[in-house]
Amino acid sequence: FAALTEPDDVARLMVAIHAYRGTPEVRGLVLLSALLFQRPGELRRMVWNEINLDRAEWRYTVTKTKTPHIVPLSTQAVNLLRSLHTLTGHSALLFPGERDHEKPMSNNTILGALDRMGYKGRMTGHGFRGIASTLLHEQGWPHEHIELQLAHQERNRVSASYNHALYLQPRAKMMQAWSDFLDAKLADNVTPLTQK
Repeated sequence: FAALTEPDDVARLMVAIHAYRGTPEVRGLVLLSALLFQRPGELRRMVWNEINLDRAEWRYTVTKTKTPHIVPLSTQAVNLLRSLHTLTGHSALLFPGERDHEKPMSNNTILGALDRMGYKGRMTGHGFRGIASTLLHEQGWPHEHIELQLAHQERNRVSASYNHALYLQPRAKMMQAWSDFLDAKLADNVTPLTQK
């Protein structure tokens, strides 16, 4: 999956997302991809009743593994979701399709937006996962916290059967630090889209 890994490239990408001229819903979907780095399909299919803005959590069942997953939400993500709620809160879906509001946006929505931003062949929706994993590891965050955030299952079956820790508090700190990092990359160029 095409992805950027250099901090300066990430800064330019955040500027491109901020400047994107598409609908606010599509821009919100791309920005949430950067902030939350979950699988693109899971993001497109987000439903409002899975999100608790007061607790700053998104709880859903991972399609690939059929396991429950909790995503701590940064202040930036909560603010973005509150803005999106004014647009799509009347629907069950955060990102309803343009023609059929009962179905989520197309699986090409993120890729198409990135292509229009000038990232054709250089960046994909799945690439946000690679960006976050690479840079969070380089920043020294614990591997198991990053893997849990990515909703990767423990490959060692014995370890997986005994270790049920969710590390929610340290992951919440990591997610806030990640959003702050993305805002910092943007700050030298424009005012952040999601003010704290």
